[in-house]
Amino acid sequence: MAANRGQKLEESLSYQQFSANIEEEESWIAEKQHLLSGEDYGDTLAAVQGLLKKHDAFETDLQVHHNRCAEIKDNGDKLIGEGNHNAESIAARCASLSEKMTGLEEAAHHRKAKLVDNSAFLQFIWKTDVVESWIADKETQIRSDDYGRDLSSVQTLLTKQETFDAGLQAFEKEGIQTITALKEQLVAASHAQTPAIQKRYDDVIQRWQKLLADSDARKQRLLRLQEQYRQVEDLYLTFAKKASAFNSWFENAEEDLTDPVRCNSVEEIRALREAHDQFKASLSAAQADFNQLAALDKQIKSFNVGPNPYTWFTMEALDDTWRNLQKIIKERDTELAREQQRQEENDVLRKQFAQAANHFHSWLTETRSAMMEGSGTLESQLEATKHKSTEVRSQRGQLKKIEDLGAALEERLILDNRYTEHSTVGLAQQWDQLDQLGMRMQHNLEQQIQARNTSGVSEDALREFSMMFKHFDKDKSGKLDHHEFKSCLRALGYDLPMVEEGQVDSEFQAILDSVDPNMDGLVSLQEYMAFMISRETENVQSSREVEEAFRALTAGEKAYITAAELYANLTKEQADYCIARMKPYVDGKGRQVLDSYDYVEFTDSLFVN
Repeated sequence: MAANRGQKLEESLSYQQFSANIEEEESWIAEKQHLLSGEDYGDTLAAVQGLLKKHDAFETDLQVHHNRCAEIKDNGDKLIGEGNHNAESIAARCASLSEKMTGLEEAAHHRKAKLVDNSAFLQFIWKTDVVESWIADKETQIRSDDYGRDLSSVQTLLTKQETFDAGLQAFEKEGIQTITALKEQLVAASHAQTPAIQKRYDDVIQRWQKLLADSDARKQRLLRLQEQYRQVEDLYLTFAKKASAFNSWFENAEEDLTDPVRCNSVEEIRALREAHDQFKASLSAAQADFNQLAALDKQIKSFNVGPNPYTWFTMEALDDTWRNLQKIIKERDTELAREQQRQEENDVLRKQFAQAANHFHSWLTETRSAMMEGSGTLESQLEATKHKSTEVRSQRGQLKKIEDLGAALEERLILDNRYTEHSTVGLAQQWDQLDQLGMRMQHNLEQQIQARNTSGVSEDALREFSMMFKHFDKDKSGKLDHHEFKSCLRALGYDLPMVEEGQVDSEFQAILDSVDPNMDGLVSLQEYMAFMISRETENVQSSREVEEAFRALTAGEKAYITAAELYANLTKEQADYCIARMKPYVDGKGRQVLDSYDYVEFTDSLFVN
């Protein structure tokens, strides 16, 4: 009996230990059951994530207690198998613990499902918030009022729009498809927030569709603007090209129209007026170009765009240019008409001058020929020459009239005259030369008469010398060049050798040294006659003959000779030679006669030497 009691006590102790383990588990289960019955599933995605982490830790702990409950049940089954007198209570307690553990596991599964659903809902809300925020940002961009101000800026905006549309397409895959998948997942799982999820999704999708529509509308507007600005660009370029061409034409026309009118004849001003008339006739084409520019400008302004970037010419400036051209044309008409009147007056003056000059030149030519072709005795030739010289001087008044006409031409800046080849200066020089020729011929004829009377040279010889000189004086200038002089000498019978070109004729050169000592290339009639007379009288041998020759040159056969008489009858070189060597003349009373030279003493000294 004592053994039975001891066994009972051991069984009771095992039961108490079993009961304590069960109570401990039941207490833990009750505690956790209370926690799992809470309705806090997190109101933010972060809170839900935290609760899920805690629940995962709980499930790990639950598995440990599940294993412990299994051990306690196995221990109870063992006690029952050993016949513990509390077997009935042990079985009931094991069944109760198993039931409570199952309930706790079901509560844990239910809570996790709730947490997972809430996490998916909050994640859906977060995703839709992100999508809506992105859409809101893009809506701000798509609502921009900047549609460009020209083709370049519109094309830049179109490039940005294409990039924007590419971003929309990419976001549709990354954002829209993501929230669509989340929504479908939640609705398929019959989530408790299905109506709110569906409404939230519909609102976001509606906003998304509006963004796509607004983006496409902006793109279409930009495309229309691009086409419009392309038209404007073409109009800009066309206007710029035509305006540049029109302005170039105007600048050339303005340069021609404002170029000072400088004409030298009636023909020139007529040619200018004809060219001006042709220009005015061509203005219809310029008017057409101007009208085209005006039409282009009106078309450009209809697009309400800014200034043309390809040209600084505006229609207003071109209109001013066109009006200015009309003004310049009228001024040109007046200027050309005034110049034509001036040229017609100039032409009348040219004809007046030419008529007088041509007539005067004919008279000069005829008078020179008459002087050079004189005939008859030396005395009659001298008288005729004096008469012609008087006539020459009387024509000084006619020359003055020509000079006055020439001055009038110069005053009007008339520098050419097609009606005559003669000038005032040329005629004055010819008149002066003719006057000088008359004086020289008078002196020459007086010299010939003196030589005839004193030296014995016959008048026939003197006439022959003179005729021969005039024959070779083709231009009637009263001078022979060296070639003409040589031909003249040969014609007179001088035997001058023929030399090759480039060789020096020493004999002729000796003659030139005496007749043309200054070597100016010309031999005057006076020099020629002096040479020929000297050759005719070269046989004079005595001082008496030379003295008589000097005396014949003086007026009244004085015992002295004046410088004027020497220069009038001798060449300049011969006269210079005599004056340099003759002593001043002193009369019988020892008085020196002014401007007189002693040719007697000079002749004696020559023959003494």
